[in-house]
This record gives sequence, structure tokens and C-alpha cells, in this order.
Amino acid sequence: MKQLPAQQLEQLSKQLRARQQQLRDDIRAELAKADNEGYAELAGRVHDTAEESVADLLVDVELAIIDRHVGELRDVEGALQRIKQGGYGFCAACGEQIPFARLSSYPQAAQCIRCQEHTEKTTAQQNRPRL
Repeated sequence: MKQLPAQQLEQLSKQLRARQQQLRDDIRAELAKADNEGYAELAGRVHDTAEESVADLLVDVELAIIDRHVGELRDVEGALQRIKQGGYGFCAACGEQIPFARLSSYPQAAQCIRCQEHTEKTTAQQNRPRL
């Protein structure tokens, strides 16, 4: 198994560090926004149950956005750790090298496309309701 050339590795590392900083900034901004428009403030303006439901929904949406950013930040930090440890660019499932084109478009990728598709299909199947 051959490691990515140093130039490509540096390019991807820069992309990851830039995304890491952007996600941290986004998380800080969302937390500040959620703090400023907290549930208590929204609920204080609520006059009926329909408005209360909207306030709940807005809080849930803000939390979901923060959760999504935190999840992506973990993926980015995992990729940066794999770069440090020398395992970056190899599929975590099958061990094959992940093509540079995939890493360029999604530098935090931990799996090759084939294994990622398999993971998504099997994960989607697990969450299906059954009779």
C-alpha cells in the first residue's frame, strides 16, 4: 500500500484544517445564536400551543444544526489524526487506497466508495420498520 504523494497529502491537510476552523466558527456562532434566542425567550412570546410547537421546532432545528456540525468536525479531526498516524487515504473497512479524486471532494472520507455504499445500504436497512 502506497501513501499519497507529499504534495497531495499537504493539499488535503490544508483543506481539512480550513474546514476544521470553519466548523468551529459555525458551531460557536450557532451556540451564540441559540443562547441569544433560547427556548425560554421564544416560549415567553408564545401565546398558544401552536406557537409553543413552533418554538420547540426552532430550538430542535438549531440543535440539529449544531449536532451536524459537531459530527462533521469529529470526522475532520479523525482524518487529521489519520494523517499524523500515517493511515490517511486508506479505507477503514477494506484497507484499499481511497482514490485522490474522492479525497479531494471529501477529504474526511474514511472509506472507499464501495465500502461507504455498503455501509449506507446496511445502515438504512437496520432502521426500517418491520412487521
